[in-house]
Amino acid sequence: MCMLSSPLTHEILRCACPHQNERPSSRFYVDLTQLQRNFCINTSRSYRSMAETTKTTVWDETTQTFHGGQDWKFLNNFVEDFSVTTNGLGTPASALQAATDAVHTIHHYPPADFQPALSHLSAFLWPQDKALANMPLLLLGNGASELIDLVIRSVPRGGMRVGPNMTQYKEYERSAAADDREMLASSDATAKLTCLVNPNNPTGDYMSLAEIKAYIETCPDNHTVIVDESMQPWVGPHWRDDSLIKERAWVKHLSDTRKLDVWIMTSWTKIWSCTGLRIGSVVAPSAQHAANIKRKQVPWSLNSMALVFLSAVVRDDAYLQETWRVTPVWRAHLVAELKKHFPTWVVHGKPYLSWVWVDTKSVETGVRATALAKQHGVPIRHGEPGYKLPAFIRLAVRKPEQVALLVDAWKPIWEQQ
Repeated sequence: MCMLSSPLTHEILRCACPHQNERPSSRFYVDLTQLQRNFCINTSRSYRSMAETTKTTVWDETTQTFHGGQDWKFLNNFVEDFSVTTNGLGTPASALQAATDAVHTIHHYPPADFQPALSHLSAFLWPQDKALANMPLLLLGNGASELIDLVIRSVPRGGMRVGPNMTQYKEYERSAAADDREMLASSDATAKLTCLVNPNNPTGDYMSLAEIKAYIETCPDNHTVIVDESMQPWVGPHWRDDSLIKERAWVKHLSDTRKLDVWIMTSWTKIWSCTGLRIGSVVAPSAQHAANIKRKQVPWSLNSMALVFLSAVVRDDAYLQETWRVTPVWRAHLVAELKKHFPTWVVHGKPYLSWVWVDTKSVETGVRATALAKQHGVPIRHGEPGYKLPAFIRLAVRKPEQVALLVDAWKPIWEQQ
């Protein structure tokens, strides 16, 4: 039986509707909650009578992997999405306006070379590289998912293993399976491909630059390593200093001397809360490696709105500064509320990350917490689909007033403790 068709998942996918709440705005982001709620009210009426009998999945369960962020459109009482690890500030206002304005150019093709957005992202990644010497290493994609798939299908054949964590983002395993690669244990040295996520989603584990370099150096020769650094910007203002993206000489040395090729993958849709636009990048081991991938990529992979958004958002330093200021504060509040109401739950993850990974210690509690959150319009990410950890839940970091709604939804649980 398909994992996504299990009784646990069907319980989670049931839909009900209590209360609503407004989300305050800020000068740093655009508040989309009211727009989303209006959309839900207008589009979900046809679902109401079918909510208990119709399965509300929006992916192909046989070929795609489960992701958070899929429930909101089916909830006519939607308040806030705790199931996705996007920035709690919402979408940056200046970049959203730029993308909105770009809609009026859709009668033109977007630039096939992704310029000037590619140059703008290169300058953002390597601020000291004024000549953009590293830009030939950089590729843009329709979300990181496109690039994950392209790289995995393009590198030398052989088995694939994941990083040394309890679990990790599942898109790498999906792509490897689609490429008919054998899935091996994380300790299996016969693997030809290693894919790891750092900071790791969902567990919140993190390897410092020194630690991850040491780990990669233990990989065998003639090997490919993909490191997903999508959550790296949350580390703080010094995030580039602890990123493999800056380690150009080290990466080149491994590739030249050991044929140990290191790719650094990034999804930009979480830090800038733009998952609907699909913006990703990868830094290749060399310009030739990048060119080999580029020739297999379909033209116009990013649309005009995404490219204009990217050019604008990399200039919005105030948004990042605010992110680094409020995220640890909001996360600490969320953790405190969980410890107050659910003292037996164990919270995992670094204090600066945009989510918490919670062990409820009970499969029944994990299922119930997920169902109650959805019923109250504040959906969360259950640990069963994909991760196969049904006692766990993942919660996005959100404002204290939004967290209060989530905790209130769980009142039937904490009143019984």
